[in-house]
Amino acid sequence: MKLTRRELATVLAPAMAIAQTPAPQPAAIDAEVESARARMKANGDLLAKQTVPMDTEPAFQFKA
Repeated sequence: MKLTRRELATVLAPAMAIAQTPAPQPAAIDAEVESARARMKANGDLLAKQTVPMDTEPAFQFKA
């Protein structure tokens, strides 16, 4: 597949526009990380409350 310089420029223009966007502020990143950690903790607590009988087989098997 051969591209001219103009065709290549039109293909790469959107990627270059995305690359030039400023990085998010560290405070915003910290807030996102803390929010994700809180969601994971809440989901873990919810799963820990569920009772599963011992004779229940897993939906998958590990084979070596």
